[in-house]
This record gives sequence, structure tokens and C-alpha cells, in this order.
Amino acid sequence: MSKNVKKVVLAYSGGLDTSIIVPWLKENYNCEVIACCINIGQDDDLIKVREKAKKSGADKVYVIDKREEFVSEYIFPMIKSGAIYEGKYMMGTSIARPLIAKTQVEVAKKENADAVAHGATGKGNDQVRFELTYKALAPELKIIAPWREWNIKSRTEAIEYAKKHNIPVPVTKEKPYSEDDNLFHISHEGGILEDPAKEPPPDILKKIKSIENASDKPDYITIDFVKGIPVAINNRKLSPLQIMLKLNSYGAKHGIGLVDMVENRLVGIKSRGVYETPGGTILYFAHNALEEITLDRETLHYKQQVALKFAELIYYGMWYSPLREALTAFIDKTQETVTGRVKLKLLKGNIFCASKTSDFSLYSEKLATFEKEEIYSQKDAEGFINLFGLQIKIFNQIKKGKK
Repeated sequence: MSKNVKKVVLAYSGGLDTSIIVPWLKENYNCEVIACCINIGQDDDLIKVREKAKKSGADKVYVIDKREEFVSEYIFPMIKSGAIYEGKYMMGTSIARPLIAKTQVEVAKKENADAVAHGATGKGNDQVRFELTYKALAPELKIIAPWREWNIKSRTEAIEYAKKHNIPVPVTKEKPYSEDDNLFHISHEGGILEDPAKEPPPDILKKIKSIENASDKPDYITIDFVKGIPVAINNRKLSPLQIMLKLNSYGAKHGIGLVDMVENRLVGIKSRGVYETPGGTILYFAHNALEEITLDRETLHYKQQVALKFAELIYYGMWYSPLREALTAFIDKTQETVTGRVKLKLLKGNIFCASKTSDFSLYSEKLATFEKEEIYSQKDAEGFINLFGLQIKIFNQIKKGKK
């Protein structure tokens, strides 16, 4: 451990890991510790979080509200891209890490700190997400990752360490879940969830109602988009943060957004996670519905391929990479006509599209109809099929001739 570190900015949440890191840094580095708590909509009493950081030994505490920036500069661009990791995970944790790390760097520069620290484990993805952001924005800062340095080997041992230092923590040996909460989602890992053969316990849900307890009456809502960005709900213009909060409320009421999956971590380990993403699930659905009528086939299909790579870049912590920026330019170009309104029906964990309209719609009822029309000549299809299928015909003729 370097004795040259004099001041460290710690990404502080008040959870188990970061709570014990404060005294550990003081003991092992003999340095000044600045706790940096970023408000991205987590369900915490941030006044108490500040007090806890001070009681744990932090020399200074920052609590910084980044909710609007989180939605407008991170969540909405991700929604526009259509990025979903491995077909299920909407990356509520992944997309938050670059913002948290960026804010840490801003505080470190303001305080003339020489190091930054995080509470991510050596087995997970977050260590990569934090550290790639540090390297991109402030490569001169030393990075301290306690989970890769200390002798604590498990969450149970971490709880014991907290008790010895009189630090209250929000987990117990009976409920040792690792949870990451923000205004986009909450994730649950650890404990009984480490066994994929076991169903998540009913009391695990924090943001949404269970299907059994969800409303029996549907809600119809409209979402207006301008160039791929949601701007209004039910004819009322709202800020990005207000939109996210409003859709979270609808999603929670109807039990929308629960995902239980085993994903492939960047470090090569399979991990079981349970995620609640109420408003985000609604937004992804609505945005996709609008793209169905406003993007031509080739652009839509290619964008779907781009979304897979975009999801990997976010999941891998490469938000501040040249490729992510280049793909964002492509995505923004595709969104120039994604303007319109989507009406949704929400009920019992389901989202149904009631209608979708746009001045840029490429859908033509005259062409799609099964009734009589004068635009499309069905006879033309014969020549198209003959040419389109020519290579298949030739291949199989030759194949049969060789037998």
C-alpha cells in the first residue's frame, strides 16, 4: 500500500462495503478521506448517509444531486440506442457507474486529491466500470480498490468488521443481499439468490408490486417523443426526471419490470441477479413501438445490431470510449424521425400498445391492406422472388447434381 497517498475521494453509498472502507482507509493509508455520495435517485435518507460517513471517520462529505443529468445524459441515450444486455438486463447499475466515477473525479480535482477509491469487489463488473472512467478522465489519480487489497473475503466477514468498528449496516447474515438502487432500477444479488434453483423470496421487491398485488384495473397512458427523447406524458410536458419518476409510479402500480436472470459478467463468472426496472421497461417498450413505424427496414435492422454492441460497451464500463461516442452519432442520426406518440395499456406486469402515430410514419395502409388497391401489383412479386431466390436455386441444383 502506497504511503504517498494523502487524500482519497471515496465513492460512498452508506452501504456495507463503503461504510467499512472509510475506517479501513484511515487505518491502512493514514490519509484524509473524502466521502462522495452521488444522488441518482436511490431510496436513502441522504442526510443520514452524510452523518454516517462522518461518524465512520470521513474528514469531509459531499452529497451531490445528479438526478437530472443521470436521466438526460445517460438513461435517455441508452433508451434511444435500444441497448439491453443479453436480451433482459436494462443495465440500471451499469449506466450509473460512469456518472458516479465522473463526479468523483470532479471532486478529486476540486480537492486536489491524489487518489480515488471504490467499494466494488474483485469478482464483479463495477470495478471495471469505475476504473475505466477514472483512467479516461483523470489517469494521473491513484486507484484504491480495497476488496483487492484487504483480508476480508466475504460479506459475512465484512459485517463482522462493521460490528467491531460500531458501524451500522443495512444487511444482516439472514438477508445478506447486495443491492444497488437508483431512480432507474434496483438490483438484488447474493444470499439465497446465488442458487438459481430457488425462487426469489416474496419480500425482496422494493420498487414494484408483485403480480398478485398489482392493480386489477388497467391504466392507459400516452408518451410523446421528439427525436427519440420522451418529452410528455398524457399531454403534459415534463422534465426528464419528472418523466422517469412518473413512469416508475405507473410501472410499480402494475408490477412491471421484474427480471430474474443469470448473466455473464465481464470477468467471466455467471451471476444471478434480480432486477426491478418499472419506468425503464415502459420507456423501452414505447420507444421500440415508435421506431417500428418511423425507421425503414435496413436502418432498423442495422440499429438492432448496433444496440447489441452498445449494450456491451455500457456493461463493460466503456462509456468514455471512442467507439461508444461514434455509435452514439449513428444512433442520433437514426432518431431524427423518431417523433410521435405512443399509447400504452398497462396491466398485471404487461404492456400493450394501444396505438402509435407519427408525422414521419412509413406505414401505408393503402399498401398493407388486403383489400383492393392500385399501388402494388402482386404480379411483380413473381419476378422479385425469382431473382431473390436465384442463388438458392442454383446452389441446390448443383448440390443435387453431385450426388
